[in-house]
Amino acid sequence: MEQAQGAGLPGQISLGAAARTPAPPSGLAAAAEPEERELEAALRPKTLDDFVGQERVRKQLALVLAASRIRGRSADHVLMSGPPGLGKTTLAMIIASEMNAPLRISSGPAIQHAGDLAAILSSLTEGEVLFLDEIHRMSRPAEEMLYMAMEDFRVDIIVGKGAGATAIPLELPPFTLVGATTRAGLLPGPLRDRFGFTGHLEFYSVAELELVLRRSAGMLDLKLTSAGFAEIAGRSRGTPRIANRLLRRVRDWALVHGIETIDTSTASAALDMYEVDARGLDRLDRSVLEALVNKFNGGPVGLSTLAIAVGEEPETVETVAEPFLVREGLLGRTPRGRIAMPAAWDHLGLRMPGNAVAAAMLPFDEDDIDD
Repeated sequence: MEQAQGAGLPGQISLGAAARTPAPPSGLAAAAEPEERELEAALRPKTLDDFVGQERVRKQLALVLAASRIRGRSADHVLMSGPPGLGKTTLAMIIASEMNAPLRISSGPAIQHAGDLAAILSSLTEGEVLFLDEIHRMSRPAEEMLYMAMEDFRVDIIVGKGAGATAIPLELPPFTLVGATTRAGLLPGPLRDRFGFTGHLEFYSVAELELVLRRSAGMLDLKLTSAGFAEIAGRSRGTPRIANRLLRRVRDWALVHGIETIDTSTASAALDMYEVDARGLDRLDRSVLEALVNKFNGGPVGLSTLAIAVGEEPETVETVAEPFLVREGLLGRTPRGRIAMPAAWDHLGLRMPGNAVAAAMLPFDEDDIDD
């Protein structure tokens, strides 16, 4: 794989313009097996035409890139926001591919000092695409340095300390910054306003996930019935990354059991074994709902108490389980705490007491508010 300048800098991966099978970010690469990394890279679309879903963002981005190629200039800076697994990293790789430019990958948590960012920016080549994942977690000094770099393609390097400190301006070649964030609200206004294009990625429909799975199955040389695709898509929580992961697990199950064509029963049996139910809930999701219903009579209950009941950290319950449960209408967040919604009782096959939800809506004092 061709390495661009500065590839040895910490916290970043550099891909040459000719490298069209990119590796995942370093944080994922360390945890994944080599075969899984290769599969993950192989399943990523390489062009906007291959990218399934997000039609509005895809058309807008295609126009931005086409205009930049006609002008013969680097594309405007791009900000992608949305939940994890919807294609923000993939779109950054596609932008570099469409612009025939090298790609540099880093992340906000890896840039804790202005000097870290200056080292990356000073090693960029003309037209290069810099992808910063979780950009909202970048340190404030680095963030302020990025303002000038994005707008004027220049950074000031501070030499010395105190009264003798001197700012040396360093000109940068034109480049394209692609920022990705799962929490756009944490981005300060001055940074957000410097992006020429902002796209928000939405969860996928089951039909769109079926298209994703059909493409992936073709690349993995798997045979599935239409019902098999629908079964996996329906359990994928509207997220292509989860859909592809479940497809690989179903492939493993079918391989071990000597099944050539994956149908509904095969996909269902495989995913049941991996504790992914028909609605896409996993072990943690069901544990949260079962604790709410069986231990707290549907709530309300505070986040910390609920986390202790399921044996997890509050942050895990809040950031991993709750978003999907709330989106599916299974869990509610009230001033008094978390409650199980009627759909949660139905999903667990239980009858809901008449006062279960009404109890959470009673008047409350400020001291009762759950954080």
